[in-house]
Amino acid sequence: MPTALLSVFDKTGVVAFACGLHDLGWRLVSSGGTAKALAAAGLPVTDLAELTGYPAILGHRVVTLHPVIHGGLLADLDQAEHVDELAQYGIEPFALAVVNLYPFSAEPGIELIDIGGPTLIRAAAKNHAHVGVVMDPAQYDGVLAELRSEGSLTASTRRSLAATAFARIAAYDADIANWFAAGEQQGALAADPTASALPDSLHLSLELAQPLRYGENPHQQGARYRRMGATSWWDTATQHGGKELSYLNVYDTEAAWKLVNRFDQPAVVIVKHANPCGVAVHADIAQAYVLANACDPVSAFGGIVAVNRTVTAALAEALAPVFTEVVVAPGFELAALGILSARKNLRVLSASSWPSSALDLRAVDGGLLVQQADSVNLDRSTWRVVTDAQPTDAQWGDLVFAWQVCAAVSSNAIVFAKDGQAFGIGAGQQNRLDSARIAHERSASRADGGVCASDAFFPFRDGLDAAAAAGILAVIQPGGSVRDDEVIAAANEHGIAMVFTGERHFRH
Repeated sequence: MPTALLSVFDKTGVVAFACGLHDLGWRLVSSGGTAKALAAAGLPVTDLAELTGYPAILGHRVVTLHPVIHGGLLADLDQAEHVDELAQYGIEPFALAVVNLYPFSAEPGIELIDIGGPTLIRAAAKNHAHVGVVMDPAQYDGVLAELRSEGSLTASTRRSLAATAFARIAAYDADIANWFAAGEQQGALAADPTASALPDSLHLSLELAQPLRYGENPHQQGARYRRMGATSWWDTATQHGGKELSYLNVYDTEAAWKLVNRFDQPAVVIVKHANPCGVAVHADIAQAYVLANACDPVSAFGGIVAVNRTVTAALAEALAPVFTEVVVAPGFELAALGILSARKNLRVLSASSWPSSALDLRAVDGGLLVQQADSVNLDRSTWRVVTDAQPTDAQWGDLVFAWQVCAAVSSNAIVFAKDGQAFGIGAGQQNRLDSARIAHERSASRADGGVCASDAFFPFRDGLDAAAAAGILAVIQPGGSVRDDEVIAAANEHGIAMVFTGERHFRH
């Protein structure tokens, strides 16, 4: 009679699973709440205390840490001396360990650092040649099905279960290590506000979340991974139509979704190659799309469209004739889905809003670059007007809008805007003057009387002169150049109002 050890915090489905094991002739060994749940269901269950001779002690900190339990999990039944020792000490081998852990990440604390659970799991996984280890209720049906059809778990299944178990344990330990590191960091900051806000160590454990059509190019494989045990807005997303996503579809959609969720007003963002090429806010969400697309319709071809309101039929009608890779929004009217589904290659996603992230990670050889995630300060009390001219109320609104857009554009970034609409976006240039010239060219005089945002200071007056030539009447920038006085003087010459935010937003 094979023996199964069951010790679970999450009891979802465990009674039905144990019933299936019992029907197959398995002996059930358990403890604590799990044993009570099985007994309440009328299942014959042997309490661990009967095997060890000890009840749970030290406030339930010690339950399963005993040679009778771990001998039964770790015995290599292919070695005669192991089998003899089991017989010598009256130890019954286990063929299955069904264990899941205290939910540390849900409510971190010392008492939710599981000791016995990970130890059981590691032992069973190490000895997967003889023991199957089951950690997730989602695995129960598959395990029972194989036991019914094969009589026992196959070697490949046991190995796969062990690999999953070690990955889960690694993620659990990473959560604990990160919690301790964060506590140390907070303690250091409390003692010294100038101390680093970044932890001394960072532990990542990732799992495959989504295979992708390909990487940046078709000859490269690509996939999306997520932190083990965590979810992101991507995991809330539902794809309603279109081809599978590629690496760049995900990358660009992320950029578009992040930016559009910065706006409280109804907004549409169009992204191409991770940079916005169209942004607009408008009370009518369909009109917001029309205005966003008008910014740079050439670049919008093959772009990503993100909407922070439900997509209406009118918006879908306006979008349908434009070749678009992805549309993402919180929801879609049924009529809008019908219109967009006619475009067979268009990927249509509904998703939850953008969550905040504490850290921004980027791969470098041998490790990661880590920084605090960028946020855009819109508190005007921290900004200052440095010119003779003062922004009008309408210009203030456009300056705030342009500043939010500019922070999402690759440096050196220049954004021309007017009336809640971006008209010219200069991105990713090696000098700010070229970005200003590109913004001027693409705005085609439509930004006349509008505003300009620059993600970093103007190192010379030439960039400001280029904005003036485009008819710009108000500028927002961080300030901080050794030539600020020269740039301010140029603004005064042109009659331009200029605001310093004191905050740079480089993005590479």
